[in-house]
Amino acid sequence: MSFATGGTTLISKATEIVGDVHFSGNLEIEGKVRGNIIADSKGDARVRIMEKGQVEGDIRVPSVIINGHVKGNVHSDKHIELAAKAVVEGNVHYHMIEMVKGSQVNGNLVYGATETKAKAAPAPALKGVSEAG
Repeated sequence: MSFATGGTTLISKATEIVGDVHFSGNLEIEGKVRGNIIADSKGDARVRIMEKGQVEGDIRVPSVIINGHVKGNVHSDKHIELAAKAVVEGNVHYHMIEMVKGSQVNGNLVYGATETKAKAAPAPALKGVSEAG
């Protein structure tokens, strides 16, 4: 597992953030975020949502690893990994995706992560509930 350049920020299990989180480097979420998570798409930022971690908002980060619960859309320009305990209630926009057995997406899987590409040429979407396994 590689880390993005820059520092690492931890939102611990006893912490709840209300509001948008803008970051660079690595963001590890064990607690709860009620807001959007945003990183510069040109960088190598990475967010990792741990098993007990929760996000209520959209995620726009180049590399995303989810093993917790996300209520919102996920946009990844590089790589997204949905681990065994991942639950995403929203659409997942990706370039490269890895789904482990047991992960769930209650929304659409849309190839082509950036909105500008989606407007220029609509990407095919897989509709409904997806479950790896």
